[in-house]
Amino acid sequence: MAAAWIPALCFGVCLLLLLLLPVSASSQGAVPIAITCLTRGLDIRKEKADVLCPGGCSLEEFSVFGNVVYASVSSICGAAIHRGVISTSGGPVRIYSLPGRENYSSVEANGIQSQMLSRWSASFTVTEGKSAAQEVTGQAVSTARPSTGKRQKKTPDKKAGNKDCKADIAFMIDGSFNIGQRRFNLQKNFIGKVALMLGIGTEGPHVGVVQASEHPKIEFYLKNFTSAKDVLLAIKEVGFRGGNSNTGKALKYTAEKFFTPETGMRKGLPKVVVVFIDGWPSDEVEEAGIVAREFGVNVFVVSVNKPIPEELGMVKDVAFIDKMVCRNTDFFTYHMPNWFSTTKYVKPLVQKLCTHEQMLCSKTCYNSVNIAFLIDGSSSVGESNFQLELQFAANIVKMFEVSDIGAKIAAVQFTYDQRIEFNFNDYNVKENILEVISNIRYMSGGTATGEAIAFTMRSVFGPVRDSPNKNFLVVVTDGQSYDDVLGPAAAAQDAGITIFSVGVAWAPLDDLKDMASKPKEEHSFFTKEFTGLEALVPDVIRGICGDFVASQQ
Repeated sequence: MAAAWIPALCFGVCLLLLLLLPVSASSQGAVPIAITCLTRGLDIRKEKADVLCPGGCSLEEFSVFGNVVYASVSSICGAAIHRGVISTSGGPVRIYSLPGRENYSSVEANGIQSQMLSRWSASFTVTEGKSAAQEVTGQAVSTARPSTGKRQKKTPDKKAGNKDCKADIAFMIDGSFNIGQRRFNLQKNFIGKVALMLGIGTEGPHVGVVQASEHPKIEFYLKNFTSAKDVLLAIKEVGFRGGNSNTGKALKYTAEKFFTPETGMRKGLPKVVVVFIDGWPSDEVEEAGIVAREFGVNVFVVSVNKPIPEELGMVKDVAFIDKMVCRNTDFFTYHMPNWFSTTKYVKPLVQKLCTHEQMLCSKTCYNSVNIAFLIDGSSSVGESNFQLELQFAANIVKMFEVSDIGAKIAAVQFTYDQRIEFNFNDYNVKENILEVISNIRYMSGGTATGEAIAFTMRSVFGPVRDSPNKNFLVVVTDGQSYDDVLGPAAAAQDAGITIFSVGVAWAPLDDLKDMASKPKEEHSFFTKEFTGLEALVPDVIRGICGDFVASQQ
């Protein structure tokens, strides 16, 4: 009889040990649970678990509902990719179970369009997980597939953000009774999509939110969040205020109070207010538009549900949009018919907000620089290659906002002699400059680059010595200079001129470095063929803008 209960006791103890084993192992860094691409949150019945997502999952096979907080019916790996925790190469993920909720939002991120869900019984969120080796050593462990011999794409630095879209942006959302609670939520969802696509980051765009209603309220400033996920969470927390649509009052308040160094404004970058209007303002906007322009703020108006003819009698000023925007052009206005199915409108709006050369009301590198081109016309270049030099200069000019108060362009051709093709104050229209560049006649002769730099400093930059614009000289040459370039280049730099040297073919690297401003590696470029000049255009533009921003800080 006594022996009869021994097997049962053993079975019970063994079962208890088996149940306890995963918990104990997990606390000491157990190997993550291997899951499939389709494993859902509800399939993991733990409050916290480490899982390992496989690589090679197709983005189309994921079902994801929500953003940051996901309905438990969602794919875990799909949610992790959507959240940016892992890439399609897979990797360890930590999952945390959460209670069910209502209104799981729809957000496109990292190639996955999550879906809306009105309600679900359970939720989860994901963070970066750790493998067993990481738990022990604290070092990252690669989960990528073995090399196939193909060059792997470099993973972008998400924290830095989109460096080609640097701007300080205020979203001025409509919180009036005109829009109502339901459309207000749809508006927030749309703004979240725009914020995500902008590429928010420490070195990219920064955003904040102001709510326009009876009285304006700054919901959060530029300095508060520098990652897309934090901005999205902050947008979700914005509550509906109601009241009149006092857009003018809110715009003036934003222009005066939002963009300050204390609130996170960065010098030398475009200042932008994106005004969302559902219907029309309840107050006057003309004074606010003037104030915004005086403060160098670029105002965009995104209008939804424009007044119909029968309603125009209720509008205080029918031309309210024209009086708010930075410039009365189509660039600064954007219309959507309603707040439904707005995903297709996200990318075009983001493209506008990232087209910084048209931000005419801000002091930026695109409208606050003097750029002179020193173009090699020596015999070794040849007529056809000389045309490629001219095209290189023209492609750079195209990116800048030339005007009587904006960017200025000049060009000098050099051999042994120098010839001013046009000076900074000769042309204030970009199209005229491009035409003149295309018609520059090839000189042919020797190469005296040092003397050409000295001549340009004296004859071209001399007359604009007191200009508020920052001065840049772009030297394009294909060969050895017969004279010294170091002395004249140093003198030009001492006079406040930043020099970019661009060498082709036989141009000595030592000469390029001697001419270039510091750091030399970032201001000197080389290509073996003249056809390679085209690829250097973005690098030179990025260098000019980087130097301009640095000079403003």
